[in-house]
Amino acid sequence: MITNILAAALMMFAVNDTIVTLDSVMVVGQQRSSYQMRSSYSSIPVSHDFLQQNFSASLMQSLEGIPGVKAMSIGSGQSKPTIRGLGFNRMVVVEDGVKHEGQQWGDDHGLEIDQFSIERADIIKGPATLLYGSEAIGGVLNLYSNKVPTKPIEGNVDIFGRTNNDQLGISAKIASRQGKLFFRANFSLIDYADYKVPTDSIQYYSYWIKLKNNRLRNTAGRERDGSVTIGYSNYNLLSYIRVSDYYSKSGFFANAHGLEVRLSDIDYDRSPRDIDLPYQWVNHLKILSHTTWNDGKTFFDARLAFQNNLREEHSEPVSHGYMPKPPNTLERRFSKNTFTANLSVRRFFGKHELNVGVNAEYQHNRRSGWGFIIPDFETLSTGLFVMDRYTINDNLIVNAGVRYDHSDVNIKGYNDWYATPINGIDVYKHRSSHQKRHFQNITGSVGVNYSIAKWIFKANVGKSFRVPIPKELGADGVNYHIFRYEKGNENLDPEESYQADISVGWSSDKLDFQVDPYFNYFPNYIYLNPTSQYVEGLQLYNYSQARVIRYGVEAQIAYRFASNWQVEAMVEYLHARQRSGEKKGYTLPFAIPFTADAAIKYTYQWHGKGYFKLNIHFVDSQTEIVPPEKPTSGYVTVNLSAGKTFPVRNNSLNISMHIDNMFNRKYYDHTSFYRLIEVPEPGRNISLRVGYEF
Repeated sequence: MITNILAAALMMFAVNDTIVTLDSVMVVGQQRSSYQMRSSYSSIPVSHDFLQQNFSASLMQSLEGIPGVKAMSIGSGQSKPTIRGLGFNRMVVVEDGVKHEGQQWGDDHGLEIDQFSIERADIIKGPATLLYGSEAIGGVLNLYSNKVPTKPIEGNVDIFGRTNNDQLGISAKIASRQGKLFFRANFSLIDYADYKVPTDSIQYYSYWIKLKNNRLRNTAGRERDGSVTIGYSNYNLLSYIRVSDYYSKSGFFANAHGLEVRLSDIDYDRSPRDIDLPYQWVNHLKILSHTTWNDGKTFFDARLAFQNNLREEHSEPVSHGYMPKPPNTLERRFSKNTFTANLSVRRFFGKHELNVGVNAEYQHNRRSGWGFIIPDFETLSTGLFVMDRYTINDNLIVNAGVRYDHSDVNIKGYNDWYATPINGIDVYKHRSSHQKRHFQNITGSVGVNYSIAKWIFKANVGKSFRVPIPKELGADGVNYHIFRYEKGNENLDPEESYQADISVGWSSDKLDFQVDPYFNYFPNYIYLNPTSQYVEGLQLYNYSQARVIRYGVEAQIAYRFASNWQVEAMVEYLHARQRSGEKKGYTLPFAIPFTADAAIKYTYQWHGKGYFKLNIHFVDSQTEIVPPEKPTSGYVTVNLSAGKTFPVRNNSLNISMHIDNMFNRKYYDHTSFYRLIEVPEPGRNISLRVGYEF
């Protein structure tokens, strides 16, 4: 009973609903339960075992095999999450019920979260604005690191490595419960070298660049993370405070950071583990307080958090245009403070489950350095939601809700620190105007869950919206790391989306399948529009708005043809088309191509659990492009994984291995920024993890 109450309390601020179970990297299976019927959203639970078996260079790369989820990689140690092709500020990453606030607007920034601290996750595919605010227009990645220990002492130690970038790492976690008090702590250390690609040269702006030992020079990095949690729990109350700190430093591929590196005195090939200029480092501090109380019918939840995200980019001081040679290497510095408050009350009234909540968030961002891309800003956002879940009978449940949001955005003006001669007069060029924008919107959704025999049907329709972020309103500068000049648009309107999601699934002892079609209509989709113009030597991208229609489907099937054997298949398709604007009739930039996976898995019991799995990953060619993008050829990769758990007295020793891109295939990812300079994806990579749980 106590376990059930604590589980409900911990999950109170999440939309937890699923019609699938997770097995290795394929989502298959479907079993009826009250958990699966909680709401009409399409959601996938990700277990701790899955995260351990599929660990990769980053958290998002570990989750990438889940249908609809992709990792937009930046080098070998950083990646951005996308759900059904929507990422950045169109999806929300939530850790322990609080929205993670880093520099997620930056395409070349990773997710500042220690993947080894995460116990489990929920992935909501499709709009979840109702509970999570305006940026949850495309989906939610719900992460949980707040497991309450049950033993006087428990924990684990993991040692891991990868061959492609010579990565070495260690992570440890320890927890204790003494009566009603509990404690958790973890730390992780990771170090990796320049990663290797299956080519000895690349072409950048008609220049051929040789690679030493097939390594992308200056893509090495290191990471250190840690957190401490102290809490109290009893039958009715759970309360804890968690402090976490994440730090990483990584290099940018030197030859992509302007052609002037050819004249640099730095010997980039001296060592593959060096982190030379240009590089970035980020430190993310998070202090989170969570308290939940219940009496069996009423659940009260309060979460307060402070986050500081400090990021610097360093480059060789080189004169550009009329800018003189800078006095130091600090090109950009961003310090972003975020204060968050989430309060909600959930109450059961007969067949009704009513959920009422309020969210508030204040952000304060300041910039410095000799380079400019976005101005200083402050934002204040508040939201109020009401949601009802009505159980008509055990097989039919209806969900409905409405939300009101208000947001104030205050952007500071900015002029260059150096003069530019215009018509014979020295002018400090104006980059960003002072702006004060106010946005408000009402959104809502209605959904239904219906089950009969071995079938489960879900449908959800609604409206979402998203406030334009300061970068979209006020950017004006070079983004070397993704090879473009970005220009904001202070006249952008809030982005709206009208959507419909359907899910149909069937499950038996031997066969499971599921089909999830979805549809989005954006009257005013915001995106970076590539132009044919060049500014300061790089292609100009303007923030624009257009009517956009997006629709797609995800389908999975699994068949267990013997007690130890299972075959799986999965396909994903997404279509997008602009219906207005300069690129009317085209798709959106970095459009995701059709993908398919087929796998066979063998599981066994011999002194503990074990498995072998062979996966074939197919990606179709992408000819749907936005000029001046280039088409990308399709490819096939073969991947192998295996794992074994050995009982050690009352503890366990876990070993897992992955071989990705087994045949060292040379291919290009159409959604990768490095695709623009003809950099292929990493070559063969063998990963090994050894973990001991006690």
